[in-house]
Amino acid sequence: MEITNVTEYEAIAKEKLPKMVYDYYASGAEDQWTLKENRNAFARILFRPRILIDVSKIDMTTTVLGFKISMPIMVAPTAMQKMAHPEGEYATARAASAAGTIMTLSSWATSSVEEVASTGPGIRFFQLYVYKNRKVVEQLVRRAEKAGFKAIALTVDTPRLGRRESDIKNRFTLPPNLTLKNFEGLDLGKMDEANDSGLASYVAGQIDRTLSWKDVQWLQTITKMPILVKGVLTGEDARIAVQAGAAGIIVSNHGARQLDYVPATISALEEVVKATQGRIPVFLDGGVRRGTDVFKALALGASGIFIGRPVVFSLAAEGEAGVRKVLQMLRDEFELTIWH
Repeated sequence: MEITNVTEYEAIAKEKLPKMVYDYYASGAEDQWTLKENRNAFARILFRPRILIDVSKIDMTTTVLGFKISMPIMVAPTAMQKMAHPEGEYATARAASAAGTIMTLSSWATSSVEEVASTGPGIRFFQLYVYKNRKVVEQLVRRAEKAGFKAIALTVDTPRLGRRESDIKNRFTLPPNLTLKNFEGLDLGKMDEANDSGLASYVAGQIDRTLSWKDVQWLQTITKMPILVKGVLTGEDARIAVQAGAAGIIVSNHGARQLDYVPATISALEEVVKATQGRIPVFLDGGVRRGTDVFKALALGASGIFIGRPVVFSLAAEGEAGVRKVLQMLRDEFELTIWH
């Protein structure tokens, strides 16, 4: 069967993957209200199409933090991609590079910053979790910079891991053949088995809950890379991000995996854009499955969007070719939306 849209990959991934792995990728926090709302909110936004405008020449290229990319559609950080496919982050990196767009590598990747850099040229960002041990953070940031990564996406919505009930039921843990490659040499690469979610226990033990705006400033003292603050949902925090020296904001609710009953990202976008007053770019992730979604986000003030689950689901289904196809389908749909 020919795959004709991004969403179709989810069912294929569900068939192919072990239940624990599929549930980890697919689920949201608690009642999963925000998980559904991330999609539903896009569906409530309608177009007012204008007609008889010359659309014979369309340019979808854009610039993100000074880097030219082929389209405003980028790859969000998603953890542990080798659970989806043996090539994991390598495949994703090659697909993003082939599409001429940016890949964001997760701190909790199953391939290291050096390994991903070795796949060849490409513009890559590094998603950072701040560990209690700041020496670990400094080392990691330096390694990412040395490996040619161009920006840090600092995740700020995870002082604790969200309550993902399927992970508790499945007693989720990283499969024994895999490690969190960036932390392998630091004895932080493995997750212990736990009575609930192994990842939740790992976060409780390692991730720094004292993280505050002063740490955003501290990060700027240890790296030349620009810092994107990922996980902003309010105008108030957007204003503080600007003052703290952030190079950009990613409006994100962590794929609805952290705090349930927060708004959909597309619903929070306008407030954040307004608050930044054009001083720094605002990006969005969460719920983007169609080219029309990309267009809606841009129309409401986003400078670009990131996709997460579509990447891991297509990776599980067809490896690198799947991820390439997802990026191509979104590009084609986005172009078709502009033509109209």
